[in-house]
Amino acid sequence: MDETLFAPRPITWLSETDNLVPDNILSWLYEQGSMTKRLEQHCQRVTVIPYTQRYVTLDALSEEEALSLPVSEYYWLREVIMYGDNIPWLLGRTLIPQETLTGEDQQLVDIGAIPLGRYLFSHDNLSRDYIQIGLQNSRWIRRSLLRLSEKPLLLTELFLPESPAYKI
Repeated sequence: MDETLFAPRPITWLSETDNLVPDNILSWLYEQGSMTKRLEQHCQRVTVIPYTQRYVTLDALSEEEALSLPVSEYYWLREVIMYGDNIPWLLGRTLIPQETLTGEDQQLVDIGAIPLGRYLFSHDNLSRDYIQIGLQNSRWIRRSLLRLSEKPLLLTELFLPESPAYKI
């Protein structure tokens, strides 16, 4: 199996009726705007270091990811580490079906070290179907199905221990 930032450990996804999430974390997990912009409020500089940027096939997706996205011959996989003032705060994993990458949105494969939120939230044609929250190894995680020009992409964000999301 190819290397990935996201550990193969199981994720415990929570239902909307679960009351396990502290209020200070809840506002981070259900952030509707750009997570990049939210993180920028807590540091001088947000940077992104890409770990993986490549096309993958359906077999590289977890079962849950495959069920969340339409079947495609290829998916663009981008995994990054997001830093606030050089401290790792967040792991991001984006899966984009090949069919989403048309027209102007083809630029998504070339954003490199630009935070995804900076690209996505600069477009008027962005919507979010849902946010799902959970835990992986006592770390909070969220997954969003976003639509850019009504075409889907799946974004998973794992909050690392030094993230301001854990600060009271």
